[in-house]
Amino acid sequence: MIYLEHLNLVVKDIPAALTFYQAAFPHWFIRSQGQSDWYGKPRDWLHFGDDYQYITFNNNGENNNRDLTGHQVGLAHFAFVTNNIEQVINRLAKAGFAIHKPGAEEPYRKNVYFVDPDGFEIEFVQYLSDLPAERNLE
Repeated sequence: MIYLEHLNLVVKDIPAALTFYQAAFPHWFIRSQGQSDWYGKPRDWLHFGDDYQYITFNNNGENNNRDLTGHQVGLAHFAFVTNNIEQVINRLAKAGFAIHKPGAEEPYRKNVYFVDPDGFEIEFVQYLSDLPAERNLE
């Protein structure tokens, strides 16, 4: 079995990133944090997640993320499954984050896209069926 353990993101400001992710994942916590050197540049790092998966944030990021409307090589978005998409939307709205793109009209799922403070696009998905054939319709 293989599963995703963590994402490692370079951000400009860890507290700003945490504002978004703490609103999206109120049950997650700071697992560990410290300092390191990345090719001669010092940076702080922080692991935010639960006992099984997490996101690593590394500060001192430079420049801007890729243009999400463009065709540059890079990360387009990553997605998380939730059992209550409305709660996620409401928590993020309360923290000051607006929906970036509404999801497609699908009979067996709801989805929505947000952009975090560093320009990463995150999709949240709520499946309305447990049947793989229905969940995986394009």
